[in-house]
Parts: sequence; structure tokens; C-alpha cells
Amino acid sequence: MLNSIAILGRPNVGKSSLFNKLTKSRNAIVSDFSGLTKDRNFGYASIKDQQYLVIDTGGVGSEITEFSTAITEQALIAAEDSNLVLLLIDASENLTADDIDLFQSIRKMNKNFFVVLNKIDIKKRSNAKEDLLELGCGDILEISAEHSHGIKELQTYISKKFIDLDERDSEDPQGTKIAVIGRPNAGKSTFINQFTKQDRLIVSDVPGTTIDSIHVPFVFDDEDFIFIDTAGIRKKYKQSHAVEYFSYVRAMHAVDESDIVLMLIDASEGIVDQDLRILNLIRGYGKPVVVALNKIDELSEDHLSDLKETKKFQNSALNDLILIEISALQKRGFRRLFNTLAKVNKLAKTKFSTGKLNKLLAKFANSTNTPNVSGRQIKMRYVHFGGIHPTKFIIHSNIASKIPSHYKRYLVNSFREELNLKSVELSVIFKKGENPFKGKVNKLSPRQIKKKKRLIKYTKKNK
Repeated sequence: MLNSIAILGRPNVGKSSLFNKLTKSRNAIVSDFSGLTKDRNFGYASIKDQQYLVIDTGGVGSEITEFSTAITEQALIAAEDSNLVLLLIDASENLTADDIDLFQSIRKMNKNFFVVLNKIDIKKRSNAKEDLLELGCGDILEISAEHSHGIKELQTYISKKFIDLDERDSEDPQGTKIAVIGRPNAGKSTFINQFTKQDRLIVSDVPGTTIDSIHVPFVFDDEDFIFIDTAGIRKKYKQSHAVEYFSYVRAMHAVDESDIVLMLIDASEGIVDQDLRILNLIRGYGKPVVVALNKIDELSEDHLSDLKETKKFQNSALNDLILIEISALQKRGFRRLFNTLAKVNKLAKTKFSTGKLNKLLAKFANSTNTPNVSGRQIKMRYVHFGGIHPTKFIIHSNIASKIPSHYKRYLVNSFREELNLKSVELSVIFKKGENPFKGKVNKLSPRQIKKKKRLIKYTKKNK
């Protein structure tokens, strides 16, 4: 297990900026708006050849909002779970009652912690450091997370703090990454909480509770996995507030780094155009996709049957995907869903032999007429495996361009059906094969030369 570091503080003191600097990433959204971080966000920092788990938390304060209680609970859980706590305080402002209360709360935990004064680059300075010393605070470091001032000193100090702790495994936790994608309020956070049997994510009826992409490691059937909870993608994310747009970007990054994508659809609202748009966005990354129809506990059998008869449900975007019915609230369909995810992920990483693919290609070619391109018939010489995400089959033929799209679809569907690749993204690529006789001179043997001369003589004689 990794040594862990939790970053706590009031809203807008720079916790997410410091998190990004320590992890050398952009996994936490940074903005002048306070209160953007709600859930705990996990990342990894490498300091002096050691790996540390860094936990970014939501701002803890006395301001009453819809999520304030849940945010405070999540932050304190992170502090309890971690080996080291960094209490971040805004150096440009005097200590507030919230700063003092949080300082006292962490001290009562009897945790290994120290105070970090942020925003020292701002000319306006306060008496925060002096007030902290009066409260009995021993260790205080001064930094500017935004401008990277004092970050190296902070990293050195963190490294020294862990010298007395037991040595632990320093490698990144390994596991299959499953990105959970969907519209706002489709039940993504509820599903992860129920599946992992931990209240790791804030759940609310208000759409858009999740903003960052949250990584949640867990173990299932003695195998390591990581759920990536993402922000719900709204219909007009490009025209919406910058936070929503960057949440969409985070969601797409989560898809890109994942091994497999779980698309959650709210069955109580049916399949809408935005669900299909999200599916098309996801599939552009080439990752395998499994669709879960969530909240089926809210539908009667007749309503569920009517839903399956709708045009959107029978859309071609869903035709070659596996669809599982679940209820995250009632934990229905979890075992079947996870077995499906494991099976599809294994298939998506399978390397198919050239011999097997060529037998199938010959079968498909004999089952239908091969089309012509500019008066020339397509001659497919052989096919071989080309890679994963998406699974690629490369066909070497006499023609590589202007292959009719309907024939490509025919080959893709045929390969998918024969190899049971439902929910696996499949791409068939035509490549023009080199003529094996190009540049070679056909030299006749002495016997062939004599035969040729006899044929020429015979032809002239009979004219």
C-alpha cells in the first residue's frame, strides 16, 4: 500500500492547484470559483524515487450549502485514511474561524500533519503565520502553488516526514480501469458506491454533483480494478459554463486512459438523443463499451418492454453493444454486469492468429460478390491482426482506397459475429499489397527458349 497525503483547507485556498503540482497532472479543476471540488480526488506523486497517493478534498467551511456536510465528511475521512495531512491556508488573508476549527480538528486526530501557507506571491500579506505560531503550530511551510514557488522544498519536507514510517510498496496500484460515463444524474456515483460497498462519492438528486473524474480502486474476485467516476455530459457542454466544458474534457480523458467504458443510461427517462451522442463520442476512442440500463426498478415490465420497442433503443449505435439491465439503488444485475465487463475487456485485448482470420476472410469473400472499384474487382490477398483499442484487422488487397462503405460494414459485422466481438470496437483497414513480381526479370531456361522459337516458326508458317 502507498503512503498517502491528504490536502485539507477552506474553499479556494489552492488545494487543487497544489494537488496538480504534486501529481504533475491536471486531474483537478482549478478556477477562481470556490467549492468546485466536492469528492475526494486521487493522484500519484513521485518524490525522491518514492510514490505517494495524494488526495485532494473539497473545501471545509461554515458556509451552508447543499453539499457542505457531505464535503466536510469526505474531507475528514480522507484525513483519517491518510498517513500525512497538509493543512493549506491562504497567506493573503488573516486566519478565519474555519481555519482555526479545521486546525484543531486535525490536531485532535493525532495525525502526522503540518501547515502550508499558500499564495505567498500575493503582495498583500496577513498575520496568519504569527497567529498559527500562537496556536502552537510547529511546522509551517510557505509556497505559491500557482507559480511553483517552494514546491521543491515542500516535496523534500514531505519525504523527510515519511522517514519514520514503515516502508511500503511504492508502485502504482495496478488494475483494470473502468470509466463510468453518462448524462448527469444517470446514477454513476450511486452505482460505484453500491458496487464497492463504500460511500466514496457524494450522491445527490441534483444533476452535476460530480465535476472531476474520481478514481476509486477496489478488488472483485481477487482481481484489482479501478472505477473512474466522471462528470455527466450535458447537451450543450460547449456553450455552457467553462467548468462544465472542462468536466466534459475530464470525462473524455477518463475514457482515453481506461481499458473499458461502462455507459450508464437512465431507464426512467428512456434513451434520449444525448445518450446516443455520448456513445458516438466514446466509440471514437476505440475502447470497448458496455451499456447498463439503470433504474429499472422504477419501471414496470410493460414500460420496460415499450422502451425496448422505441426507435432510439433500436438505433444502430446500440445494435452491436451488449446491454445489461441494472438497478444501482437495489444492487440488481451487478454480478452479470461485472462478468460481462470482464469478458468484453478480455476479448478487446485478444490477439487473433493470421491463419484463423484468413479462413474467415475466405469464407466471407465466397459468401457474397466482391464489389468493383473503378472497373477493377477487389482481390483480397490476406488479412492479419493489427492492434487493439480498437481491434484492427488489416486486409492486403490490390486496391486500398475507395472501398465501398457497405462492403466494409459487411466485413466488420461478419468478423464481429464469427469472433463474438459484441461491444468491442472493430476496424477493418485495407492496405494495397506490393506486387511480389515487381522488378523481377523472367529469365527463360534454354528449353523454354527453344520451345518459344518453335512456336514462333510454326505460327509464321501457318499464316
